[in-house]
Amino acid sequence: MESIEDTHNSQNNLILQTSGIKNSYDSTVPSRLERLLRERELRKSSKSQNANEGIRDGNKDSNVFGNGNELCLSDGDRRAREGELIEGLAVSSLTNGFERQDGRLQRQRLLVVANRLPVSAVRKGEDSWNLEVSVGGLVSALLGVNEFEANWIGWAGVNVTDEIGQRSLTEALAEKRCIPVFLDQELVHQYYNGYCNNILWPLFHYLPLPQEDRLATTRSFQSQFAAYKEANQMFADVVNEHYQEGDVVWCHDYHLMFLPKCLKEYNSEMKVGWFLHTPFPSSEIHRTLPSRSELLRAVLAADLVGFHTYDYARHFVSACTRILGLEGTPEGVEDQGQLTRVAAFPIGIDSDRFIRALELPAVKYHIKELQERFAGRKVMLGVDRLDMIKGIPQKILAFEKFLEENPDWRDKVVLLQIAVPTRTDVPEYQKLTCQVHEIVGRINGRFGTLTAVPIHHLDRSLDFPALCALYAVTDVALVTSLRDGMNLVSYEFVACQASKKGVLILSEFAGAAQSLGAGAILVNPWNITELASSIGYALTMSANEREKRHQHNFLHVTTHTSQEWAETFVSELNDTVVEAQLRTRHIPPQLPSEVAIERYLQSNNRLLILGFNATLTEPVDAQGRRIDQLKEMELKLHPDLKEPLRTLCNDPKTTIVVLSGSDRNVLDENFGEYRMWLAAEHGMFLRQTGGNWMTTMPENLSMDWVDSVKHVFEYFTERTPRSHFELRETSLVWNYKYTDIEFGKLQSKDLLQHLWTGPISNASVEVVQGSRSVEVRAVGVTKGAAIDRILGEIVHNNDVKTPIDYVLCIGHFLAKDEDIYSFFDPDLSQVQAPTMRTKIASHLNRSTSNHSAGKSGHRPASCKVGQQASTIDKKAGSNENANWWSLFRDRMTVHEGSSVLDLKADNYFSCAVGRNCSLARYLLGSSADVVSLLKDMAYNSSC
Repeated sequence: MESIEDTHNSQNNLILQTSGIKNSYDSTVPSRLERLLRERELRKSSKSQNANEGIRDGNKDSNVFGNGNELCLSDGDRRAREGELIEGLAVSSLTNGFERQDGRLQRQRLLVVANRLPVSAVRKGEDSWNLEVSVGGLVSALLGVNEFEANWIGWAGVNVTDEIGQRSLTEALAEKRCIPVFLDQELVHQYYNGYCNNILWPLFHYLPLPQEDRLATTRSFQSQFAAYKEANQMFADVVNEHYQEGDVVWCHDYHLMFLPKCLKEYNSEMKVGWFLHTPFPSSEIHRTLPSRSELLRAVLAADLVGFHTYDYARHFVSACTRILGLEGTPEGVEDQGQLTRVAAFPIGIDSDRFIRALELPAVKYHIKELQERFAGRKVMLGVDRLDMIKGIPQKILAFEKFLEENPDWRDKVVLLQIAVPTRTDVPEYQKLTCQVHEIVGRINGRFGTLTAVPIHHLDRSLDFPALCALYAVTDVALVTSLRDGMNLVSYEFVACQASKKGVLILSEFAGAAQSLGAGAILVNPWNITELASSIGYALTMSANEREKRHQHNFLHVTTHTSQEWAETFVSELNDTVVEAQLRTRHIPPQLPSEVAIERYLQSNNRLLILGFNATLTEPVDAQGRRIDQLKEMELKLHPDLKEPLRTLCNDPKTTIVVLSGSDRNVLDENFGEYRMWLAAEHGMFLRQTGGNWMTTMPENLSMDWVDSVKHVFEYFTERTPRSHFELRETSLVWNYKYTDIEFGKLQSKDLLQHLWTGPISNASVEVVQGSRSVEVRAVGVTKGAAIDRILGEIVHNNDVKTPIDYVLCIGHFLAKDEDIYSFFDPDLSQVQAPTMRTKIASHLNRSTSNHSAGKSGHRPASCKVGQQASTIDKKAGSNENANWWSLFRDRMTVHEGSSVLDLKADNYFSCAVGRNCSLARYLLGSSADVVSLLKDMAYNSSC
């Protein structure tokens, strides 16, 4: 079962630790919930103020959003008014209130980016156009929202190739606050008809991908996907051209999944939201898409990702977790400390528009006409696009079964089915049309009479007054979608039912079931028997129950309006950006490579401490992270690093230490040919290449717990497919990186419970949780604890001739091992010495120097420095660096591992690889960045 869980406690703990550096900010900055509640109250206050101003202003033209007089408008006037409304759209302000300019309220700009503009364009001449506003769901959602200024960006639906036509259409659309994206006919065919409608739309509605012969009709999948990316980039170019600092960019639907990535690559500070108006399938369905990973990562570039229901949001997070290997949290998806917020925002309708429409003369006329036409019969209604996912055949078959089982109702009920034709040129849709017509004809022929038929089927759409009238006279509405993002027909029906209090039969596979499920009768449209029974129950429902069900749904429809949906989404998008800014305050900056190399060249004695796994290793293809498990488990040095490492190792001024959690054999295999120091198993084993391995473990380190922990790890490895464990000499690691994500998390929790209550309950050990691993090691076994002993050994092997004045420490270390960063950090106050002598001496006074030992792991006797180093350090505070080092070297014995650092803050570079939440000073994105850095360093040092 897919779920959004917080499964990365270790990383969360690190976030809390790093954000706790300045904990005072937590008490002064309001929480996200507090900010959103305050924004909600501001919106309410603003609406109330605007309403009062509208009353005082009477019928002034400045109120473009209309008033009660709008009820008297004719349908033509209504269209004209809706055209004006397009020009008056606005969006909610930043979280801290409206932006102000010269003391006046300034509305925040919103760029609404959708595949189609809310305007249909027809060319009348070379430079003249006829524009008609098409009021769809998204347009209705933004009508009447007066806190933001919206501009629409999208395709106008026409192919305009000449410059005069493009210029004139742009000018005409500008009057409607619309900005066109010009797509040529071939691109539209590949991008829209091909990839969007033949690939994404079916898949998101749980229909299988088309076969190769189908793809051949629109060239190939690769060409369609290339056209999809090209079209998204063209949308991005138009957005970038019109973007102004502070704008909010709201991308819509599956047509523009690549757009957030394109926009963020252009401007990483841009506020970008993406909303999907269809279902998002489960990860098992989405993973069949060849371009699955690219699309997910492109969407994750957005700051906020929205869906109609929690189920769709849960599926998206699960897909990112299972396919991309990222961490899913209750807030969204986290990738190395960067959070993309994922949430559900159920869309609504402009309920007031439908309620007011019932008072229009045209609607009243239609209501009277319908009541006379179907007097004495219960009216059932279905309003759908003629589409495979709408369940029209299932609806009609259930009605047939109801009439078959209830002969008394055959002349007392009528089903009105409005089926709006769509994609009439597609064979599948033509086949569906024929199927529906055949079923309707059979039922009417079987149960109809000379004067009446049980089903009235219309293959066309209705105008707004006729539709509202039809909703108003309906006794039972049937929504039987097999899969639907939301289905607002159910909302429209409820809004028009103030008088009838009709019953809504709603498919559980429609997104609206999440919102209207309490008041509706939920059905499985595939179960014809259940659906037929529900029809009978709805027709015979008592007036009291109808009233209760209607009131519940009516309250939801009138409070969760489309305007509220738009305001909420933009408000949360603004706040998500604020929250991200608060989080990034504690994320280290990128490593300034040029500065690091310049300081390296200027120094006299350099120490480079390098991790191995995910730092110096050969990259594995992202799509093979779970497929080629053996390749990824076999750690190999990046091939591009062999020569740069050799150059750096041969530099007499440079000492390189590879410090890794891997065992000795792995390091020997990869680095045996270089002149460097190797520190295996978190520094517990050490050797200089060409020498023997020695141990740096404390003498009193107990390993009696190993066998019992090993038995637990073996047991869980057997029970968890594709998991494995490593038995090292100082630790054991159970890794479930390649297992099923959810199952691996459950197994790790079970394993930890077994460990704490059993083999390690009284042992002196530490449990270190990685993102997908559990490691048990002895207390005190960390890279930071080992580094002082490693330095001592390097000194008494005469590898350090002058004090170390430059340190570069790079690694993809666990949080437990990041104490190595703080060990070197010369973060001293001004009253202390400007170098690290005092700080490092305090560390190294406890260090031990070790004699050579073989792989049997025998520990040598330790030699403490004690008082001698303390005396030297006091003298160092009053002498120059050179004098300090000279005095120190004179007093050293061959077995003393004392302070060897004369490190200034500008010459220390600690860098975490692929971890945004880190105690390191700087960040690098991946091992590729490490390769680039070491290459440049080697090149400049050899010049």
